[in-house]
Amino acid sequence: MLKISFYILSSTEERQRSFFCCKLVEKAYREGYFCYLLTDSDNQSRMLDSLLWTFRANSFIPHEMYLGQLPTVKNTILIGSLSPPNAWKKLIINFSRQPLDDLTKTQRLLEIVDNHPQRKQIGKSHYRHYQQQGLKMTIFHLSY
Repeated sequence: MLKISFYILSSTEERQRSFFCCKLVEKAYREGYFCYLLTDSDNQSRMLDSLLWTFRANSFIPHEMYLGQLPTVKNTILIGSLSPPNAWKKLIINFSRQPLDDLTKTQRLLEIVDNHPQRKQIGKSHYRHYQQQGLKMTIFHLSY
């Protein structure tokens, strides 16, 4: 059964949102999930790719950018702006401005919203989109 979680951050800083995203990716990896991190663009993907290498000194998270070619290693985190490949649809972290439409193979969807007015509005739009599909969501308010 699909579980959708919204993480509402108190910060308005994009950098804080990006760091929190890396923490979610790290948590998923440590729990044995090889998620897909959906972004808006190749530039945003590259930024998160770089940040995953540096956000925590002792952390190692195998990851690579997805540009349409499947990785040779299945046990890796993929980052990209394209639709996730089937093997990576189980857990999706949506860092993009668009809600997901095809959730048939997805078990977990994580949305990260902060207090920046524009991103807050995008988060509300995603929430309404999923609500109109009759999906249940959990909201976590974090002082991050």
